Amino acid sequence: MRVVIAEDSVLLREGLARLLQTADIEVVDTVSDADALLRAADEHRPDLAVVDVRMPPDYTDEGVRAALVLRRQWPDMAVLLLSQYVEERYAVDLLTGETSGVGYLLKDRVADVTEFLDALHRVMDGGTALDPEVVSQLLVRRQGDPLDRLTPRERDVLGLMAEGRSNTNIAQALVLSDSAVAKHINNIFTKLDIPPTDSSNRRVLAVLQFLHS
Repeated sequence: MRVVIAEDSVLLREGLARLLQTADIEVVDTVSDADALLRAADEHRPDLAVVDVRMPPDYTDEGVRAALVLRRQWPDMAVLLLSQYVEERYAVDLLTGETSGVGYLLKDRVADVTEFLDALHRVMDGGTALDPEVVSQLLVRRQGDPLDRLTPRERDVLGLMAEGRSNTNIAQALVLSDSAVAKHINNIFTKLDIPPTDSSNRRVLAVLQFLHS
């Protein structure tokens, strides 16, 4: 795996680089702003870009806008956004359109090395990784919509799906059997009016039900 890191904090940028290198992940470049990220992506064509949401010069949404450019120009390049605070709209922006190989995590998650690397690998393998805090806020915020059809247990399952967890991970977290999780997920698809398709992204479509207002 070849990775570019875009983060304006020198301490976090170098810490991330060292962490990934320790995990036998090749860091091909580290940069501090969005323009440098786009140049690095064009030069190295990495498998994954780890991108800070807010970077110079304005510290608003430069990282998000750069990530969207990456997704348009190199659709096979995975993108993992890091943010200091929960900002739901950035998750929505990133997950609108092609939903494979994308993630949005709070920077605090980096401290849990095992969880962070697990999320990074999920994104790199074409999955999604959405921070639990973002999921929690979205589930609380959304009322009066199809999510109200779900039972409390189904909402728990959907929340873990939104984080990008596999069925096995969900079963372990909720102390359920794999078959019970599969049944809950099928119920979620039915209640959210998501018909069977040949696509593997049905679970992502379920997540997008509450990502979009």
